[in-house]
Amino acid sequence: MVAIKAIHDWIGASGDVVSWHPSPASRAKVMNAPVSSVPPSYQQAQHIRGYLNHVANGTDMARLNIPAWDMQGQCDIRAMSHVVNAYLRRHDTYHSWFEMTDDGEILRRTVQNPRDISFVPTKYGEMSATQWREHVLATPNPLQWDCFSFGIIQRADHFTFYISVDHVHTDAMFMGLVLVEIHMMYAALISGAGPIPLPTAGSYDDYCSRQSQTLSSLTLDSPEVREWIRFAECNDGTLPHFPFPLGDPPWSKTGDLVTVRLLDKQQSDRFEAACTAAGARFIGGVFACAAMAQEALTGSTDYHVITPTTTRATPEEFQTTGWFTGVVPVSVTVDPTSFADTARAAQESFDGRMCLGPIPFDRVLELADGELGLRAPDPGVPMVSFLDAGLPPLSPSIIAEWERMNGRVFSDARSAYQIGLWVNRGERETSVTVAFPDNPIARESVDRYLAAMVAVYLGVADGAIPAPSRAHLRHGEALHRNAVRDRERLLPMAKG
Repeated sequence: MVAIKAIHDWIGASGDVVSWHPSPASRAKVMNAPVSSVPPSYQQAQHIRGYLNHVANGTDMARLNIPAWDMQGQCDIRAMSHVVNAYLRRHDTYHSWFEMTDDGEILRRTVQNPRDISFVPTKYGEMSATQWREHVLATPNPLQWDCFSFGIIQRADHFTFYISVDHVHTDAMFMGLVLVEIHMMYAALISGAGPIPLPTAGSYDDYCSRQSQTLSSLTLDSPEVREWIRFAECNDGTLPHFPFPLGDPPWSKTGDLVTVRLLDKQQSDRFEAACTAAGARFIGGVFACAAMAQEALTGSTDYHVITPTTTRATPEEFQTTGWFTGVVPVSVTVDPTSFADTARAAQESFDGRMCLGPIPFDRVLELADGELGLRAPDPGVPMVSFLDAGLPPLSPSIIAEWERMNGRVFSDARSAYQIGLWVNRGERETSVTVAFPDNPIARESVDRYLAAMVAVYLGVADGAIPAPSRAHLRHGEALHRNAVRDRERLLPMAKG
């Protein structure tokens, strides 16, 4: 599985830290780069404005993607430097930085020659887990060019390689790319095999320009815009809100994560069979379970959520680092007596609205310009994501290699405006990770919701739906008690 963990759970033996950052000459060239005619993508602009909003409210935004994995032996610093710089020069999202003008416009500055980008290693000496976590969290903000860094933690017989990249430059596809372009390229070089051939990468700049043209052509009468408006009208003129208490705004200055198993391998197979029998896919069942769990706790049969999807359109873009992710709105009318009907309705909603993924809701708000009763969403928008490790671009062999290397993806566990749920199906189990505000009220709400969700999944897998049995409910509650106990046990070690 692609394990997602909070960074305060990143513990281990002390090691010598080396990290790669821009050389002074490279930094000077990039900082003097001219203003580009390429606009920031909508995703980038939303992220930067969101970051500034957090700063204004005195909160620290969750914004870093931090994958890490172990490699045997002593790191060849020279070879790794070559690999890091080849990766940065290959992907043009790293060639730009952003600045905010006095009138609120976000400008992109882009270096003309990728070879002007040069990251060099710096040795920091031995660090404990607490020290290297602080080092990684010091990654600059998205208005700084060097809001990405690379590093190793060297031990006697192996080293941990990590990357810390601000979300302004990445999305979920980033994981597959770095595994090939950094891990496999480094392994090939130190074995003497030479660089491995890579498919042609696309251009994130081209995507940003094409996106700008597409979004500029929209009107309130565009079919995708009208469908977004219909979705918003079901949610008081905006995006949906998590229906359980999250504490008083701004909730907290930090976030937390909890991960629990939903199904083992055999149960996952039976769950998929139930989805297929209903005329849905696994992802339709994921939305149905979330909807039925919410109905079990609130009594509401109307369920609305957003889910991320890639907006990559060409084979080259699937080889490109950048933020291509959009969101699809999903609406489900829950039938508490029928998982099949609920899953089928969820699947139809998701499939029917996939065309909305490239259209940001913020663009719809701009077109409405304060009319039609539309408004910006409040903090607490729920997002449900599904990843099947057996489907492209991942595969069982890639996941097996990732697990063999003790691969993990860390969240910086800072404040966020969404309630994120990531359902991951792997070779051995299906699990869910939830990100939420780090306060007791939000934690209790999430624990209750997940206990109900576990019960629904088990009920479907065991054929007990329409109504989850008391045994399923008790089992769901027990899983969450164990997860809370484990979290409380690990937290003192992580903070030490």
